[in-house]
Amino acid sequence: MTPGRSSFDAIIIGAGPAGSTAACLLARAGWSVALVEKQDFPRRKVCGECLAASNLPLLDALGLGDAFSASAGPPLRRVALMQGRRTVTAELPGAPDAGHAWGRALGRETLDTLLLAQAKACGAVVLQPWSVQAVGGVAGDHCCEIRAVGSSQPARLRAPVLIAAHGSWEALPSSRAGHQPQRRPGDLFAFKANFRGAALAEGLLPVLSFAGGYGGMVLADDGLVTLAGCIRRDRLQACRRAAPGLSAGEAVEALLRRECLGVAEALAPARRQDAWLASGPLAPGVRLRVGEPLFLIGNAAGEAHPIIGEGMSMAMQSAWLLCAQLLRPDMRRADLSDIAWQRGVHQRYCADWRHHFMPRLRLAAAFARLAMRPPLAAPLMALLRRWPALLTHGARWGGKVSCAPAPSTVAWLAAGAPPQAWPSSQAP
Repeated sequence: MTPGRSSFDAIIIGAGPAGSTAACLLARAGWSVALVEKQDFPRRKVCGECLAASNLPLLDALGLGDAFSASAGPPLRRVALMQGRRTVTAELPGAPDAGHAWGRALGRETLDTLLLAQAKACGAVVLQPWSVQAVGGVAGDHCCEIRAVGSSQPARLRAPVLIAAHGSWEALPSSRAGHQPQRRPGDLFAFKANFRGAALAEGLLPVLSFAGGYGGMVLADDGLVTLAGCIRRDRLQACRRAAPGLSAGEAVEALLRRECLGVAEALAPARRQDAWLASGPLAPGVRLRVGEPLFLIGNAAGEAHPIIGEGMSMAMQSAWLLCAQLLRPDMRRADLSDIAWQRGVHQRYCADWRHHFMPRLRLAAAFARLAMRPPLAAPLMALLRRWPALLTHGARWGGKVSCAPAPSTVAWLAAGAPPQAWPSSQAP
């Protein structure tokens, strides 16, 4: 089994929200795109599943607004901080776009499938399930060796542009060798499960604070409530020792029910659907580096602590930021293999990424440190009980209503720009 062709303008590794978004935008602009994904869809992912209101115009521009609206959970209008027996609730900020004022939640098994199907409809060549075995070459002339899952026959792809959109804990082959991270007590592991029949108020987005971790709940599509959280390695080990008959996820669930009254009340009438999912250790931080031969988007570029629920927002928006640079009106097909041109694109993209996302990373890191240490967070809870609107401001600072690409850029990219950059005489 072979891909059918070997030469493309761009190869994108990973078909999650970042990779599929980039594939849509580049293919619409006339690029030949190979989108390589190692897993079959639909697939469940460890993810809080919230998509902030700032991303809904992006889905509209991709042609997925109606499909998202038809499937997603109810609008998220309120936020709560739950710690022990205490809960503080406040309004979420509304986005400036009246038609997309509130975020919503949609399971990754649905969202990823919608985005991938749209990438294929836009003309991207989807290779799934194929895994990347080796990455070689240089900027302007990349080579990827791939292999269909379950096959021993490799295939080779070439492209001047290579975009990594894989998960943060799924390193490319070029960075796997000798990579044995040290096990630390503070390593964070993520867990997620879905529950049916939970007593969570519609439109409420709770954030959970407990010793050694943090989490959240949300009512997503099909009436399912998602419970997701991150817990330190040392606290997880203690939980498992205290509950030897339970799986790791079940031990985390028991901990949350025991230490957070809001979780216990919400899950009291519920039943869990499917098994707990787990991943990690997580590595919040920035992975973009000046001088990289390839472009990084989504979690491959960097990620915030999941406590602010901006993972999918940063994934999609980073793809738009990169494509805005790759598709500048002054670019020409000959530029794709030019190392100096790629270096300029990379520098501008990195600057945009840091400008828009570094404040979110810093806020998320500070909030996560407080949430995992309830004694330190006690003054914050006291302050929030007196002024709940601080939660509203915190959500705004965390990026819930701000979109990295400007509306004019969104409209320009959505139209398949730039048409003048791809003369028919140079078409592949």
